[in-house]
Amino acid sequence: MTRITKLLIANRGEIASRVIRSARDLDIATVAVYSEPDARAVFVLEADEAVALPGRTAAETYLRADLVIAAALETGAQAIHPGYGFLSENAEFAQACADAGIVFVGPPASAITAMGSKTAAKQLMSAAGVPVLPGITIDGEDDALPADLAERAAAEVGFPLLVKAAFGGGGRGMRVVESPEGLAEAVEGARREAVGAFGNGAVFLERLVQRPRHIEVQVFADTQGQVVHLFERECSVQRRYQKIIEEAPSPVVDEALREQLGSAAIAAAKAIGYVGAGTVEFILDASGEFFFLEVNTRLQVEHPVTELVTGLDLVALQLAVAEGKPLPPAALAATLTGHAIEARLYAEDVPAGYLPATGHLDLFEIPLADGVRVDAGFRSGDDVSVYYDPMLAKVIAYGADREQAVRLLARTLADSRVHGVVTNRDLLVGILREDEFIAGDIDTGYLTRHTPEQLTTADERRLPVHALAAALADQAERRASAPVLGRVPSGWRNVHNGPQQVTYLDGEREVDVRYRVVASHAGTTVEATVDGDALGAVTLHAASPDRVDLQVGPVRRRVRVARQGESRYVDSVLGSTVFVEAPRFPTIEAEVAAGSLTAPMPGTVVRVVAEPGATVATGDVIVVLEAMKMEHAVKAPQDGVVTQVSVSPGESVDQGTVLAVVSGDDEQSGGDA
Repeated sequence: MTRITKLLIANRGEIASRVIRSARDLDIATVAVYSEPDARAVFVLEADEAVALPGRTAAETYLRADLVIAAALETGAQAIHPGYGFLSENAEFAQACADAGIVFVGPPASAITAMGSKTAAKQLMSAAGVPVLPGITIDGEDDALPADLAERAAAEVGFPLLVKAAFGGGGRGMRVVESPEGLAEAVEGARREAVGAFGNGAVFLERLVQRPRHIEVQVFADTQGQVVHLFERECSVQRRYQKIIEEAPSPVVDEALREQLGSAAIAAAKAIGYVGAGTVEFILDASGEFFFLEVNTRLQVEHPVTELVTGLDLVALQLAVAEGKPLPPAALAATLTGHAIEARLYAEDVPAGYLPATGHLDLFEIPLADGVRVDAGFRSGDDVSVYYDPMLAKVIAYGADREQAVRLLARTLADSRVHGVVTNRDLLVGILREDEFIAGDIDTGYLTRHTPEQLTTADERRLPVHALAAALADQAERRASAPVLGRVPSGWRNVHNGPQQVTYLDGEREVDVRYRVVASHAGTTVEATVDGDALGAVTLHAASPDRVDLQVGPVRRRVRVARQGESRYVDSVLGSTVFVEAPRFPTIEAEVAAGSLTAPMPGTVVRVVAEPGATVATGDVIVVLEAMKMEHAVKAPQDGVVTQVSVSPGESVDQGTVLAVVSGDDEQSGGDA
């Protein structure tokens, strides 16, 4: 039995902070490793010691097993916790730890190897009696595709089907194929993405279950051979095959099905000689039949919901098992109490297709209340970089039942203030307040049936109220910085004058605000128009640079305003708005040539598909970018000819960089005479 007194965390962000908390409670010293962009990160400051890894990208730092092990040896850490992602499911790393005399807080290398290939895992699970779906394996990214692949797929799997990376997960290397005609292109694309994400281009084809639910079971095993399940989690609400809302228990799993799922998960763990925390994932169809999906040989992002409904600290259990201790009675006889739900708050542009976003977090504030837990890797003042996953925080709510937990999470997110970076916050709130979700009628296609536009419809009163509040807060800020005006009541004039005017940008839209504050013994009123429309009777109860108490008609609202440079962040019960004060004398920006394809986000050029002079059709892929572990195809907006390619593979680009130019037929011929 090995007593762990110092632990190195081979990860970053909120999971590193999460492991540090449990280790500290157990009087275990912690060591963080960090890349150059993470030098000021929260987890680095929370750890007892930290070791810098030279480089910026994951490949240069967190994926360098040799550097991580060297850091552990240098600091005297007896154990390494891999978190999730990076090296957490790398069998060679687990073995390298053992060879160096370091405890790997996770399963043995043999278990990781057994589950490293999804195809081999399915065969092993089938032999263990775990239900599996039929499929076809395609090995190696360089091998030519079989000529009869489409015919075999139709006969053995059926359409629609999924193309999936054999080594990896998280939606990377996954494609839905509706018909034989699109199969070859989907396989090639999945291969390339799998090579970039996992270093192996093997893929497999699997039957696509219609309207499936994604159900996973938490398992735990010790070195004495005891294996238990800690109930299920519902993870069906996903975008781009990645979970964004998870909960425990599932709203559709009854005791009988829970027993079947748990038994299958335990059988899966025993089949591979599992030790530690793991997750067995299943898909569940409408009839209640379930099929093995994969085993994640690590702790999951969504583990907090299991902790809240069982009262167990899963990281503490991991460390106990790593020390050779048996699972305690609390884990062997765990009970399910209440309901927990988690939302992943991402820096991403939802309307643009869930594109990852970067930027500076001017303000990052999530209100805490009874039943609310926040696992965050960021704080106000941090930068969200292009190098890593864009998840800002996991926000988790616990209640006596599902309704209470969902309501608490929705309110917490709605009251959060995240300024400086575009996020999916409004989408999460919209989901949590949508009728089908509230009823538990969800599946992995939920965000296909319910578009972001439907889920994030803004209150039509938000824009005018927020625009006026921003203008009044700006006025209060100017008065506060001018000592003479600060002594004069707002709205006082010795000569009647015209209204004050300010123009804000709401995205690309100009918002014109004109207002006159009128002070009298009866109170302060405001005569205001927004975009020429009068707001009617407006009473100003109070105004400061960061808070406006405003009554429009009979409704009184308190509006919070924050400013950073020219940006105004406005929050109220109506939602959130970001305004940028328009300059009085705007500069003239250089024009972008017609037909220009620009980078939708910062990233790295992976491939240039079309060369100058190539004839392309609308929708043809011209350039492929990689950002935050995902490939993004930039496609031709029209039929025409590629007249310019401005980038090359391996090149880093900023958002808005011109990648290529596609000229239409009219432009090529000079247009109509």
